[in-house]
Amino acid sequence: MTYSGVVKPVNKIVAGGSPLTQELKVETATNMYPGRLVKRGTNDDDMVVNTAGGPALGWLGYEQTNPVFMPTDVDTIYAQNDMAAILYGGSFLIVGRLASGQNVTKGTRLVAAANGELSAATSLVIDSGATPVTSGAANGAIVSGSIPDEGLVVAIAQQSVDATSAAADIVVLSLI
Repeated sequence: MTYSGVVKPVNKIVAGGSPLTQELKVETATNMYPGRLVKRGTNDDDMVVNTAGGPALGWLGYEQTNPVFMPTDVDTIYAQNDMAAILYGGSFLIVGRLASGQNVTKGTRLVAAANGELSAATSLVIDSGATPVTSGAANGAIVSGSIPDEGLVVAIAQQSVDATSAAADIVVLSLI
């Protein structure tokens, strides 16, 4: 199928490019669908579904997973203790999941949302007030750290998708 000039693969999640892969154990099966963002579980060899703003390791793979553990199709969840591929390294196209309530156009920068899904990144806002800031030493840091509140941008939408009423698949360019 072609969506906005991008071909969505049939029963695969990589639409182009060659991601790096590693195999990790599914610690908790909740929302562990192919194409969802995943993060480190309890141990370095475990993974769980990523959270909003969370530090994603990569994307839960499908066609790269050993057939013994591969779900029936891309819409079927992995089971606890399955050994599954995670995809990372950036510069590849993948079918991710846009969170319900989102409506994005091609080129929109995306951040991690709950359940391993994606949402549109928003602009940085510096709160204003009546008290002038004279220095960080006098008033504390206004902005600190290197990771914004919503987390890092993890992908760029490669198609326009309206998920205002329900989460929907979206082809994205992975940046992680």
